[in-house]
Amino acid sequence: MRTQFTPVYTRHDKWLLIALISIVTLGLLMMTSASIVVSDRVMHQPFYYLFRQLVYLTVGVVIGLGVLQIEIASWEKHGRQLMVVVCGLLGLVLIPGIGHTVNGSARWIGFGPLGFQVSELAKLAIVVFMAGYLVRRNHEIQTQLSGFLKPMGILAVVAFLLLKEPDFGATVVVTTTTLGMMFLAGMRIKDFAILISLVVIALVFVAVSEPYRIARLTTFLNPWERPFDTGYQLTQSLIAFGRGGWFGVGLGNSIQKMFYLPEAHTDFLFAVIAEELGLLGMFSVMALFLLLVTRIFYIGRTAQFAGRQFAGYLAYGLGLWITIQFTVSIGVNCGLLPTKGLTLPFMSYGGSSIMVNCILMALILRIDYENRIRTL
Repeated sequence: MRTQFTPVYTRHDKWLLIALISIVTLGLLMMTSASIVVSDRVMHQPFYYLFRQLVYLTVGVVIGLGVLQIEIASWEKHGRQLMVVVCGLLGLVLIPGIGHTVNGSARWIGFGPLGFQVSELAKLAIVVFMAGYLVRRNHEIQTQLSGFLKPMGILAVVAFLLLKEPDFGATVVVTTTTLGMMFLAGMRIKDFAILISLVVIALVFVAVSEPYRIARLTTFLNPWERPFDTGYQLTQSLIAFGRGGWFGVGLGNSIQKMFYLPEAHTDFLFAVIAEELGLLGMFSVMALFLLLVTRIFYIGRTAQFAGRQFAGYLAYGLGLWITIQFTVSIGVNCGLLPTKGLTLPFMSYGGSSIMVNCILMALILRIDYENRIRTL
C-alpha cells in the first residue's frame, strides 16, 4: 500500500514560512556581521556568537518540533498552570544565588554557564492564559466592568515581578499585548478607554520612579545634548542610520559596530542593518515582519471563523507580541522611542529569545495545521 506524501507547504501557510525563514536567515547574517569584531577582540573567535546562536536556534527548533505535536486544546486546558509556574520562576529569579545578575538586572535563572531569561517565557505564558480567559469570560468582558478587572490582577503580579528584576521593556510588551487581546475580544470602548488611561498613568509613574529611567526619557528627547554620556547609545545609532543612506555601506563594512555602538548584535542590531544595507534593507526587514504578522492574524481569523475561539485569540496574542516587540525595537534604534532592552525578534542575538520565539512559531504553525485538517 502506497503512502501519500503531503508537502510541508500544503500543511502550513507557505507565505508564513517564507517570511519566517527569510527573517531568521537574514538575522543570522546580520547578527554575525554586527558581532564579528567584538567577538574576535573579546572571545578571540570571530564566529563565537554565531556558533552560540546556531546552538540556541537548533535547540529551539527541536523544542518547537515537539510543541508542534501538541494539540492547541492542551494549551487551553493547562494555561492557568503555566501562568502559576512562570510566576514562581519570576519569583525565584529575585532570590540571590538562584537568579543570575547581568548588567545590574536579575533576569536569568540557571546553573553555571546555562541560563534562561524567564521574562521571555512570561510573555508566552500571559498570552496563553489570556487566550483561555477571553474564551471563558467573553460575555463578561463585553458587558461588565469586572470582566477586565480580574485579569488585571494577574497582570499586576507579573508586572511587579518583572519590574523588580528590573525589566521595564518586558513589562511594556506584556501589558500592551494583554490590552490588545482584550480589545480584540470586544471589550466596550468606554471600559477600554478607562483601562488604558489607568495603565498609561501607571507606566508613566513607573518610568519616572527611577533616576535611570528618567535619564532615558530625557535623553531620548535630545540625545545630542549629552552625546558622550546618557545620549551615547542613541547618538551612535543615529550616526549608523546617517551613514547607511539609500543602499548602505555594504555588508560587513559598518564602522559603528567597531566598539562605537554598544549592544550592536542585540538591542541595536537594526542600526547595523540600516548602516550596512541602507534604507532599502530597512524597508525589506520591515516588509518581512509585516508579511509575517499579517499571515499570523489571518491564521487567527481563520481559526475564529471555524469556531476555534481559543486558537484565534492565541494567534492574535502571539501576533501582537511580535508586532509590539519589533515595532518598539525599531523605534528605539531610530530614536522614536526611549531606550529599552528589547531585541529584534528572530534576528538579534539571545538564546532565551530565539528559543521562545521558536515555541511561538510552533504554536502558530499548529493552529494553521489544525485549521487546514478541519477543511479536508
